[in-house]
Amino acid sequence: MNKKYFSKILARDNEGLQMISAYCSGAEVKIEDIKYLQKNKIFLFSLKRSKIETENKEKKVNSICKFEFVDNVRSKGIKQENPKQKLELLAIDCLKNNDNYEINLIFTNNVYISLSTEIIEVTFEDQNEIY
Repeated sequence: MNKKYFSKILARDNEGLQMISAYCSGAEVKIEDIKYLQKNKIFLFSLKRSKIETENKEKKVNSICKFEFVDNVRSKGIKQENPKQKLELLAIDCLKNNDNYEINLIFTNNVYISLSTEIIEVTFEDQNEIY
C-alpha cells in the first residue's frame, strides 16, 4: 500500500517560519486565494507548491498557510481587480519591530504582503496532491 504523507508545520518563532518559507519557495498563489479575516485576525492563503521534502520534486501539492493574531495587512503590487492573477512566492521573512513582528510575504516582480502581529503563530498544512 502506497501511503501519502502530508506536511504540517506549526511555527511560533522565526526558525519555524523559515522552515515554512523553504517549503513555500517557488509556490504559485492566486490573488483570489488570499484572504484576510479582519474580525478573526486571521490571514491565510492557498498555494500550489512542489513537494521539496520528497525524492520526487516534480510532485505538486495544494497547501494552506494560516497566520493568526494579525493586526494589520499591507500590500504592494497586487491588483485586486485581477483575482485570477498568479503570483510566485519567493520567501517569508520576519522582522521584530518594537513589540510587534512584521512578517513579509515576498513575491516575484517586487510584489509583497506585510503582516503586522504581536506573536508568530503560523500553521502550514498540505491539503492534497495535484495530479
